[in-house]
Amino acid sequence: MILILFVLLFLFIGLGFSIWTAMGISGMIYLLIFGQVSLKILASTLVSGVDIPTLVAIPFFMLAGELMNSSGITRKLADFADYFVGRFRGGLAYVAIVVNVIMAGVSGSAVADASAVSSVLLPTMKEKGYDRPFAASINAAAAVIGPIIPPSIPMIFIGVISGLSIGRLFLGGVVPGLLMGFFLAITVAMATRKKNYPIDKKQLNPKAILSLLKDTLFALLAPLVIILGVVFGIVTLVEVAALANLYILIVSLFVYRSLRFKDIPRIFSKAAVFSTSIMIIFAVVGLYQYIVASEQLGEKLGLLVASMNLNQFTFLLLANIFFLFMGCILDAVPVMLIFFPVLLPAAIKLGVDPTHFGVIVVLNLMIGLLTPPIGALLFLEAKIADLEFDVLLRSVWPYTLALIVVLLLITYIPQLVLFIPNLIL
Repeated sequence: MILILFVLLFLFIGLGFSIWTAMGISGMIYLLIFGQVSLKILASTLVSGVDIPTLVAIPFFMLAGELMNSSGITRKLADFADYFVGRFRGGLAYVAIVVNVIMAGVSGSAVADASAVSSVLLPTMKEKGYDRPFAASINAAAAVIGPIIPPSIPMIFIGVISGLSIGRLFLGGVVPGLLMGFFLAITVAMATRKKNYPIDKKQLNPKAILSLLKDTLFALLAPLVIILGVVFGIVTLVEVAALANLYILIVSLFVYRSLRFKDIPRIFSKAAVFSTSIMIIFAVVGLYQYIVASEQLGEKLGLLVASMNLNQFTFLLLANIFFLFMGCILDAVPVMLIFFPVLLPAAIKLGVDPTHFGVIVVLNLMIGLLTPPIGALLFLEAKIADLEFDVLLRSVWPYTLALIVVLLLITYIPQLVLFIPNLIL
């Protein structure tokens, strides 16, 4: 019977309903027809979906990203990266990668990072003669690093619904995130080999470096405040998210003086609207979690996996295929919130470390941001770059392939994920 739930979900999505509306209506119909429950249960399951204190960190991290962009800190980070990597052919593409790695340590959201970095770099790339499909492609692909390097909003989701250590999940994303940047850089080097992009031959000298560090030091410390606070347990996840916003506000208002008090309500309201779109999905996911638990879907799936006699290699391969496919047709949030708790027991039974599995699932679904028909990052970049969607899609595939190579590496070399968590926690 539970298959009907997912048939209804895809039907409503196909009819053009938003994700949360499709999930809410399909879940309500299923419960009223097959669950034999009252509307009181519907209300309580919706509330239980968001009645989790850790979730308060999400709007704070989104606000941090908005503050970084609005205060011009993103521009300072771009100038800092440009000084060191802008000297290579296609240097601004490398700048996009480096800045996204740094920004990943603040917002934890691919869409937020793409919006912030692309609004700064795309006009500059266009001005310096970069073709728009190339510029938009590398900015879109580099933004996928955001939810992998800590802090990561998707990994907060995974930790909240499964009870896994969010600190271990955060640390598990460090090496994969850096590998993503490395493989994207290799792809850029191959793509720009025959292109006549400008080379900015800046001379590295201590005086210029010290001046640059003086201007960007406070901006570079923002990710460090967040990561060290969470990893070493100095403060809770929610507290460090709030402190990070306070830090960015003080730096923007009184150090750089790039933000005015009258700008704050606009920035806060924008972050609040963005956060609401995430939290409402959590509410309807509470409804789905109730259905999945009552139908004992996890236990049934575990028995199915056991009956198939899958080994660890095959299970992870099938899980990758499944999550890559689901990432193509659904938003990442409901996919991980519905299916991760269901597949996790089967993974553990086969000897897969839960932190390892969590990072694999997140990377799968973040790659889905670059694949049609959903492809949220593609739509965003196409809009920012004023580019046709199909043109961008044809241009982005080498970078998507580079990210899939990283996915395969972390899937079958678990220590790439687990080395740092096992070392520190």
